[in-house]
Amino acid sequence: MGLALKKTTIDKYFGFLTRLDNVTKRRLIVKLTESIEVKEKKHFDLKSLYGAWEDSRSSDEIIDDIRNS
Repeated sequence: MGLALKKTTIDKYFGFLTRLDNVTKRRLIVKLTESIEVKEKKHFDLKSLYGAWEDSRSSDEIIDDIRNS
């Protein structure tokens, strides 16, 4: 949940923002628009990582390599 502002507070912000140059206003509009767009979260399954590591070395050899590096 976000912060809710009263109309008078919003009017004060708007009074300040109207003095910005047009490029800055456009950048602000883009950022505000992006902040309200609902982005779908991608499901990540940890099981997809199972078996991802392929190596011909034994676990002891891998551990030794890590320690020696």
